[in-house]
Amino acid sequence: MDFNDTAEEAEFRSEVKAWLAAHAPAHELPDGAVLDDSEEVARGKAWQRELYDGGYAGILLPKSLGGRGGTIIEAVVFDEEERKYNLPKGPYIGIGLGMALPVIGKHGTEDQIRKFVEPTLKGELTWCQLFSEPAAGSDLAAVRTRAIKDGDAYVVNGQKVWSSWAHHSDWGILVVRTDPKVVKHKGLTFFVLDMKSPGVDVRPIRQISGASDFNETFLTDVRVPEDCRIGAEGEGWACCMTVLMGERLNQGEEGRIEELMQYAAQTPRDGATALDDPAVRLSLATAYAEERAAKYFQARLRTMVSRGENPGALASMMKLTYASRLQKTSGLAMEIRGTDALAPDSDAVATREIWHDYIWSTALRIAGGADEVLRNQISERVLGMPGEMRADKGVPFDQLK
Repeated sequence: MDFNDTAEEAEFRSEVKAWLAAHAPAHELPDGAVLDDSEEVARGKAWQRELYDGGYAGILLPKSLGGRGGTIIEAVVFDEEERKYNLPKGPYIGIGLGMALPVIGKHGTEDQIRKFVEPTLKGELTWCQLFSEPAAGSDLAAVRTRAIKDGDAYVVNGQKVWSSWAHHSDWGILVVRTDPKVVKHKGLTFFVLDMKSPGVDVRPIRQISGASDFNETFLTDVRVPEDCRIGAEGEGWACCMTVLMGERLNQGEEGRIEELMQYAAQTPRDGATALDDPAVRLSLATAYAEERAAKYFQARLRTMVSRGENPGALASMMKLTYASRLQKTSGLAMEIRGTDALAPDSDAVATREIWHDYIWSTALRIAGGADEVLRNQISERVLGMPGEMRADKGVPFDQLK
C-alpha cells in the first residue's frame, strides 16, 4: 500500500488546505479555553454547518445520503489537515456522524434517512448513545431496559449510564430488550429516541476531572413511536454491531509524538532538556513506531470498508491499540513534565492538557469495549483460538441467573 499522495490526492489536499485556511480560523478554540457545555456544543454545531456548506460533511457517505461520496483516502487527507486546527469536534457531533448515521443508513427506512441524515450532517441535530447499563457494560447483550409494544408505540422503562453528552443531545440511539424469552443476543431491538420525550431524565455524573460529560439516563414509561424503530424487532444486535464497528474503526488519533517532543524540549533536566535524555528519546521513538503502524493498519481497515468488506473483529484491534497507546503516551508526557503534571496551575495550559489526557486515557481502556473483551474477540475471531466457556450460551434471557 502506497501512502504517498497521488497527483489527484495532492490536488485534493491543496484544495482542502485552502478551504480550511479560509474557514477554520473563525471557528478555532483558543489554547486553554474552557467553555461551558452549551457554548461548546453551539460552536461544534456551527463548525459542522460550515463543513456541510463547504461540501466536506460526510466525506465517505454516498451522495444519495447527502454526503460527498468521496474515497477513503480523501477522508484521511481531510482529517490530517483538519487536525492542524483546534476545532470544536466533540462527541455531541461525532456520535451522530460516526454512529447514528451509519446505522440509520444501513438499517433504516427511506423516511428515517430523509428525516435524520441531512439535519445531522448540517449540525442541526446532536446525538448520544444509550447502550451501557449498570448491569450491562462490557456484556452489552445483557441489557435489561425493556420495551413493550402498545399500539403504534413502544413503552420503554430502564436505565442507561455513561451516556456521553446526553444532557445536550437532541436524539439518542437506543438498544432495549423486546423479547426476554429468547437468548440474550436475539431479543434486542434498536430505536432512535427523541431526548425531549416525556419520561426521559438525564442526570450528569461528576467525574474525577471535574467535568460532567457523562450521564445516567432514566427512562420511565417513555413512549417511542413505532416509526423510530431501526430495523425489525430482534435485529438490535446487528444494529449495535454496525454502530460499534464505526466507533472502533474511527479511533486512532495521531499527531501526539510532535506534542510529546515539544513537551520534552520545554522541560529542563540536568542542565539540558528532557529531549536530550536517551531514555526519553527511546520512548518517543517507540511511540512513533506504534503510531505509524496503527495509522497504516487503520487505513487498510477503512479500505476494506470502502470495498464493501466487513473487517469484523479486526476493528477491535484498532480500538485496543489506540486506548493502550493513548495511556502510554499520556503517561510518558506526565513523566516528562514531572511533579508539575500532578497538580498543574490553571495557567499551565500545556500541562493541564497532559493531565486531562492521562485521566481520559484510563477511562478509554473501558469505554467502547473493555480491553479484556476486545482481546477475547481478537483471539477467538481473528486468531481462531478456542472460545471461553459461556454459561449463558443458548439460555433464554429470562432464565439467566
